[in-house]
Amino acid sequence: MQKSQILKKVWDIGERVINDKGFELVDVEFVQEAGSWYLRYYIDKPGGITLDDCQEVSEEISRRLDIEDPIPHSYILEVSSPGVERPLKKEKDFLKYIGSEVEIKTFEPLSGKKAFTGTLMDYKDGTVVLKVDSSIINIPFEKISSAKLKFKFNFDGQERKK
Repeated sequence: MQKSQILKKVWDIGERVINDKGFELVDVEFVQEAGSWYLRYYIDKPGGITLDDCQEVSEEISRRLDIEDPIPHSYILEVSSPGVERPLKKEKDFLKYIGSEVEIKTFEPLSGKKAFTGTLMDYKDGTVVLKVDSSIINIPFEKISSAKLKFKFNFDGQERKK
C-alpha cells in the first residue's frame, strides 16, 4: 500500500474515533524521522485538548488500528493538540479563524512572495483574503502549501493570540 493510501485509511479511522468522542480531527501526519515511522493525530475541541483527552483517543485509535492493520510496518502513534499555532487545513478552518493573525505559504510566488503574515479577513469563493500591513491580498485556496495561526506576544511580554 502506498503512503497516500495509508494516510487516507488512517485519517478515516482516526476521524471516526475522534468524531465519536465529540472532538475535531485537525490533521494527521505519517512521517519517517531518524529511521522511525510516526503516525501523529492532532485533535481539538472548544476550550482545548487535555492530556486525558489525548490518552483516551490514543487508546481507542490504537485498538482500531490493531484491528484494521493499515500500516505494514512498525510505527509510533502520537496524539496531541495542534498547539497555539494550529494549522489551517480545510476551508472551514479559514472561516472559523477570520480576524486572527495567520501565516500562509504558497506553492508559487504571488506578487513576488511565497510567504505572507497578516490578518485573515475573509474566505469566499475559494479565496483567502488576507490583510498584510495596509494591503489586501487574495490567495487562491489551491495555491496554499501551508497555513497556520500565528502566535503573537504583547510588548509587555504577556502572551496573546490576535
